[in-house]
Formats: sequence, structure tokens, C-alpha cells
Amino acid sequence: MELAAAGAWGLQLGNEESGELLARAQAGDLPAFSSLYRQHHRRVYALCTRMSGDRALAEDLTQETFVTAWRKLGSFRGESAFSTWLHRVAVNTVLAHQRRNAGWFKRVVGGLDEFPEPELHERPDLARDLESAIAQLPERARQVFVLVDVEGLGHREAAELMGIAEGTSKAQLSRARSLLREMLA
Repeated sequence: MELAAAGAWGLQLGNEESGELLARAQAGDLPAFSSLYRQHHRRVYALCTRMSGDRALAEDLTQETFVTAWRKLGSFRGESAFSTWLHRVAVNTVLAHQRRNAGWFKRVVGGLDEFPEPELHERPDLARDLESAIAQLPERARQVFVLVDVEGLGHREAAELMGIAEGTSKAQLSRARSLLREMLA
């Protein structure tokens, strides 16, 4: 029903229609950009959720991604698919947010040792929930895991996006996989 309704509203567009919609949005047509938003917001939200590990924050980051995309839409040259470009905008938005707030977050969370993480044996349902397990990964390991294993980027591209060495990306992915195996065992 949802797909049929989406098609009836013109949200499932073919390549020609998508290209026309994108061109209209680049020309400043807000309803065209709104249609692009409706087509892509779920995937952007899912990416932001996985990278940040926080659903509420992911909502804000999704909104920030689309505000940035609207502002920079004129710089999209069509060398890749719009979805690929938007994906990169989302990744950069999440990473920029985390860099801006890293010091504040560490100061706040660093003083909360009296609230330890729940043990997996205390909540066995958590061990079986992959999304929850991913959210528990250390930040760098989670980001590399999402970019490489979930989103399908290569280590070189993930490392470039994150500003780390390719070897560091490989090490963090290995760490993430190992931790996930332990959590889900």
C-alpha cells in the first residue's frame, strides 16, 4: 500500500523524472527539493542513526544534512548519482557534528562512571539486536563499520571521509567485527 501510494504521489520516479526533479530543485524550486527529500530521507536517517548511535540526534543530523544539501545543491555536478552525493553530505554532517562536540561529550560522559553500561547477560535481548550492538560500539569502530560493511565504501574512501589512515580504517573495522561477535554470541 505504501509503495502504491508513493507511486500515486509521484515519489517513485524514473531516471528521466528524477533528473528533471533535480534540475528544478537546483534552480531553486522548493517543491521539487521537497520531493527529493521524501525520496531520500529514510536512507539518510538510517545512515545518521547508525553512525551516531542515537535516534534523536539522528533526526537533527538528518535535518542538518538536508539543509546543507539545499544550500550546496548548486555545487552538485552530476558526476555521480544524487543519492551518492547526498550520502556523502550526510556522512560529512555526522562527522562534523562529532568533531564539534567531541570535547563537550567527553567532559559530560567522562564524569558518569556511576552509571555503567548494562551487562549483556542482564539484557539478553540486547545481545541479539544488531542495531543495538552497533550503537554500543566505540565511536570510531562504529563509524568505520557503518561506512565499510553497511554502506559498502572501500577502506580508502572511508578513511578519507573520516580523516584517518587506511590502515586505521582496517584496524577499526577488525575491532568492530570482533566486538560485535562478542556482543552477539
